[in-house]
Parts: sequence; structure tokens; C-alpha cells
Amino acid sequence: MDEGRLQSLTALSEDARAAAMDRWTVLRPTIEEGVPLARSAAAAGVAPSTARRWLARYEAGGLAALARRQRSDSGVRRTRPELVALIEGLALRRPPPSAATIARRIAVAANERGWPVPSYSTVAAIVAAIDPAVVSLAHDGPEVFRDRFELVFRRRAERPNDIWQADHTELDLLVLDADGRPARPWLTLILDDHSRAVAGYSVFLGAPSALNLSLALRHAVWMKPDPGWPVHGLPDVLHVDHGSDFTSHHIEQVAVDLHVQLVYSAIARPQGRGKVERLFGTVTQELLPDLPGHLVRGEPASAPALSLAQLDAAIGKWITGTYHQRVHPELGSTPVAAWLADGWLPRRPPTLEALDLLLVMVARARVVHRDGIRFQGLRYFDPTLAGYVGRAVTIRFDPRDLSQVRVFLDDWFLCRAVSPEHAGGAITLKDVQAARVAHRRAARARIADGRAAVAEYLPRGAPEASRPRPRSVPTSPPGPRRVLHTYAEDAPSDG
Repeated sequence: MDEGRLQSLTALSEDARAAAMDRWTVLRPTIEEGVPLARSAAAAGVAPSTARRWLARYEAGGLAALARRQRSDSGVRRTRPELVALIEGLALRRPPPSAATIARRIAVAANERGWPVPSYSTVAAIVAAIDPAVVSLAHDGPEVFRDRFELVFRRRAERPNDIWQADHTELDLLVLDADGRPARPWLTLILDDHSRAVAGYSVFLGAPSALNLSLALRHAVWMKPDPGWPVHGLPDVLHVDHGSDFTSHHIEQVAVDLHVQLVYSAIARPQGRGKVERLFGTVTQELLPDLPGHLVRGEPASAPALSLAQLDAAIGKWITGTYHQRVHPELGSTPVAAWLADGWLPRRPPTLEALDLLLVMVARARVVHRDGIRFQGLRYFDPTLAGYVGRAVTIRFDPRDLSQVRVFLDDWFLCRAVSPEHAGGAITLKDVQAARVAHRRAARARIADGRAAVAEYLPRGAPEASRPRPRSVPTSPPGPRRVLHTYAEDAPSDG
């Protein structure tokens, strides 16, 4: 087959190629085996004249010539371009009109200008031929257009710990909080882009915060006690969204100190975190339905029974025992095997304490007073501070334990200052906040009790004898009422 015939064949559509092959099947006995054309046509149920016409076309143009011929004006609209533009413009309006409505309006416009009126089928065909992407943008808006038709560049990180993805989700589950009340927990996942392995996670109650993200990062970065979960180290890039916890100054400072590049996905565009989003879906579909307290359409399918710690253990067991052990369809291997690769040494902090100082310890600026450092209504003291009275220092504290703080001067560690009232015990930031709330409630309750006593002993409308008598005021003879003049212009004029 020469090059010209090959190019003609490749230019055909799949349907045209199929039609050409069907006709070639009729002609093949005659061309390859010398069977008379009439006999080949009769065996295929084709008229001899048709078979002769196919044979002549094949001998002149090869297999491509056997394809069905199209009209020379096929695909060319014979409706006036002005009417085509008008039909498309009407069809792209919001809300979209029906084809019948468009046909009626087009008939009026065509009659006014003396143009041929297109039929309803012509109008419907023009509307149906509009690019679906254009229709989506016109009718549904840019967000739907983006999600359906915009090109998405999907890439996989070249190596483990090259890119991590982090995100939160509120689980469709109820657990029991410390007081035994049902509450919906949140889950933070950190996923390695290259291997799809879970680097770390955290579950918590309440709104997402920088601390919860820090705890998940701590779990991800440091080595796990479970030898079956080898994923750890520092990533080069961390993909996050624009949540307040992700954009906090604390997380930004941690990223700089750990030499991790933070990449924020575009607002309302989670494509950069698509892999962790899909993992959330897997957790929702596979793990949660087997746990008590699972929510189905907002209602619990069974009574909640798990504590937050039990849920934490269940998620960890599912990750290590199920998700990490099965072959990922896109990788052809398990996530753990893909992360281990051929053996390599991840980048990591020198010590766990150094990591905690960055991730868990929140930094605040304070001044050393004569009685120590004051913070959150507590007082912290250490003999080392005696030489730094009046100096500005930086304290780092763990919100989970406010019994002590670490004190730094110009990034140099000075001491651990302890709250004397809580020495030997742990007090959390939540404890301090709860104490404030309790104190405020007690004060309000005392006020309410006082008002209730007043209402009980001095009710409105009580007999005069039970009320304190006002001092007697001397009465003056009746006369014109005296008016209190407030402004100078209100005083009566002399005239």
C-alpha cells in the first residue's frame, strides 16, 4: 500500500473503516482467490452491479475508496449564518429556553427580515451541536465548567517524601467524649504522593486547629513504634488548603525551620489534594460502616460506643492492616512497598524533642517580671530568671500541658519555668479555658440568685406596708407646672 492510500485510510472515522472492511469482505474471494465476482456477490447477498462498482472503486483508490462517500456539503449548515448565531445566542441564555421557544423567536426574526424560516428540527440540531463545554459555562457557571471540562495535569511525585498532601474531614461517625456525650470527630490525614502511603494522622474533637495539624505532622515525621509502618521523615513539599490552621504563622514558621515548602491549593480547587480526598472517601466507605455510631444521611445507624482513643486505634489498625497491605491499582504494588522502594534514608529532625519544640510548642513573647513570667493567668518561675528581670523572652509551651514552659532569649534556651501552683501535675490550655468559663458561670449564677431573691421578697405590686416608704416631700399649692430648661434657647424671652 502506497503512502497516499495509507494517509487516506487513516483519515477515515471508525465507522467509515468498518464499512470499508465490510465491502472488502465481499470482494476478497474475487481479488485474492479468483472467484467470479457474480458468485462472490451472490454469496454475500449483494447486487452484482453494486459489487462491480465497489471493485472499480477499490482498484482505483484501495481500501479507503470503499468507505461510504459523504456529501460535499456534509457538516456545512445551509441556514443563514446570522440565524445560526441568533439560535446559539438564545440557547446560551440563562435560564436556557426550550428548542420550541427558540424556534418561535427565530421565525419572528426571519419573517421580519425576509429570510427563510428554519424548521424546528434545524433549530434543534443547531442547539444540539453547540459545544457542551460552552453550554456548561453559560448555564452552570465557571466552577462546574472547571470541574467538568478544564484540563487537569495529574502527576506523581518522583520519589517518596517528595510531596505530601494534608487535609481534614469531619467523619460520618459519632463517638463519646470525656463526659459521655456523642460528638462528631475530625480526621487529619497526611499522605505521601509517590507511594499513596499514610505518613501520619490524628483524630480530635472540636474545630481543626494548628495544634491538631502539628500533632498529625509529628506522627508523620517521627518513626512509628510499629515496625510494619516504616513511613517517616520530612517531606520536601507539603500540599495544604487555605484553612486558618494551615495558614497560621505557627505552621509557616515550622515549615521554614524544617525546610519544608508549603504549597497552598487554589481556593475552592482541591485538585492539588485529590489523592488524600480519595482516601477520605475510602475511609468513609470501608471503615466507618463497620463502627458503632456510623451516620447514615445524618442519623446514627447504631448507638455510639467508641471513645476517641478507641477510634484512633481502629483507624491505625485499618491503615496498617488493610490499606497499606493491599495492592494499589495505580501503582501495581502496596503503598508500603512503594514507599520503601529500593531502600533509602529519609531526611528527619535530629531528636524528637527538637521536633516537639517546633511542632507542638507554641511560641509567645513575654517579659520577665520580678515574680516570674505571667501567662494565661498563671505564673512561671525558675531561679535562672533572676538575672533576666525586665528582659523580653520567648516562651514555648505545649497547649496540652501548661504546668511548665520553655524560656528562650534570642533563640538560646534559658530554662524550664514551672508554675508553682501546678508543680508535679499537668494542666492543659483547655483546663485553663474551662476554669475561666466555670468562674464566669459561677459569677452569673450568683447574680441570678441575687435577682431572684429581690424578685421573691420585693415582688412588683406588693402591699405598700411591705415596701420601704419614701421620704416625705413637702407639697406646694397647685399652680402652673415649672419646666426644666435644658438649653439656653428654651428659656422664655423677655419680650
